[in-house]
Amino acid sequence: MATGLLLSGTIAALLTSALPAQHQPSDGFDDPPPDRIVIKVATVNGSGCPQGTTAVAVSEDNTAFTVTYSDYLAQAGGDSAPTDFRKNCQLNLLVHVPQGFTYAVAGADYRGFAALQPGATATQRASYYFQGSPDTQYRTHPFSGPLNDNWQATDTTDWAQLVWAPCGVQRNFNINTELRVSAGTSHPDEVSFMTMDSTDGDISTVYHLAWKECPET
Repeated sequence: MATGLLLSGTIAALLTSALPAQHQPSDGFDDPPPDRIVIKVATVNGSGCPQGTTAVAVSEDNTAFTVTYSDYLAQAGGDSAPTDFRKNCQLNLLVHVPQGFTYAVAGADYRGFAALQPGATATQRASYYFQGSPDTQYRTHPFSGPLNDNWQATDTTDWAQLVWAPCGVQRNFNINTELRVSAGTSHPDEVSFMTMDSTDGDISTVYHLAWKECPET
């Protein structure tokens, strides 16, 4: 697990694509800070991210960070254990930003693989909040069988509804993700599963950051 990465470059105001090289600033947003961002993993907890199976990396232009999983799988049916139907992961991130700027998560792209039998269903869910803040954003994406393919889900937030990090105060950022699988009306001997990963093991969840200047005090 990566404990921290320090990268420099120009930070885009708001990302609209999963690939950093294609990101373009959106008109009307403040210029991003021409400095560095440091992201460190404070804690990682959950059945979907056992110790040593999660890593965080920051894009070269500081416009996004990627969370990588290697053991995030929920399943139901067949000989699955009763607790296998739900897996979750809470990432507690310490984010250092240049003085005078704040940030919000403007979007997130999730990818994985799902094998759902006819009649089975699955759900990917995520929530975002700053430590000590009552504002929490929730996003839910349902899936249904038959399905045997890679999946992708994207969370986006309007500029006016972004939850910004408090200016001048260090607050850890929390990301809670969850996978649920239900056998539903599928045959009880058939297994359905969903992973937060991809078939070739190149597993990534990309979170897009928005930036603005803090008011002068």
